Amino acid sequence: MNSITKPTNAKAAFTIIELLTVMSIIVILIGLLVPAISRVRQYAKEVTQRAQLAAIGTGIEFFNSESDGYPPSGALDGAGRPYCGAIKLCEATMGQDLMGFHPDSDFLRDGLDRAGRVLYVTATLDSRKKPYLPLENANVQKLSEIYGAANTNPFLPDSYVLCDVFSHAYKSGARGGMPILYYKADLSNNLHDPNTNPTTTDSKGNIYNYWDNQMLVMLGKPWEQGVSARHALIDPQRFYKNTRNHKIPYPPRPYRADSFILISAGLDGEYGTADDICNFNWKYIE
Repeated sequence: MNSITKPTNAKAAFTIIELLTVMSIIVILIGLLVPAISRVRQYAKEVTQRAQLAAIGTGIEFFNSESDGYPPSGALDGAGRPYCGAIKLCEATMGQDLMGFHPDSDFLRDGLDRAGRVLYVTATLDSRKKPYLPLENANVQKLSEIYGAANTNPFLPDSYVLCDVFSHAYKSGARGGMPILYYKADLSNNLHDPNTNPTTTDSKGNIYNYWDNQMLVMLGKPWEQGVSARHALIDPQRFYKNTRNHKIPYPPRPYRADSFILISAGLDGEYGTADDICNFNWKYIE
């Protein structure tokens, strides 16, 4: 007897259980993929930041070869006014007006030389060095743009700094990086002691003086207020512990003891934390 199969118009479809199973798998995959993508993006930013520090380092070396010495990084200028390492770094590599460094500069924050001449004006362009960094890659910002014009004290609001590549909210409403901190080694000293008490003008024998940028660090994180705005690097011991070269057990020595240190605040925008990126092997110590 032949079996008879009746034609049907019913179409095959997923059951509720099957749909829920597929959706669950998709959600799990997304949950695994999103953090991976985030880590890749963060790694790419870190690579970009290291490249920027390398470019700044090259600019400093150009300055060194033409000026017979690295730029100063002291907390004050020659007249005793606040003019920190990060600001001096920008003047050395770009000039105070971003049109090139003037070789007669004494790194005075008003742009004068010791004779009172105004150095950073258009009439002096022929006497200037060309910027050691391309302006489009320098990531330059005014302090007033980062912290707000009323919040840059004790620095001049129009002072320029080189900023890192990580984006944060500024007081002005714009977004951009945090200033790159610059410290010059003092080759007349041989200590790296977190228990000393340096001042703005005396490192007390330490090769690096944390005060070189401390007044800038004390301006805090511009997107926060109060205690939460404080940077971890405001603690001088953290600066010295994290810049110590741990390959040299004794006596304590810093990384790059014969040249300079550059510090980016990293992804979180806070100086002195584990994600800081430097021109040496930053070894974070809690």
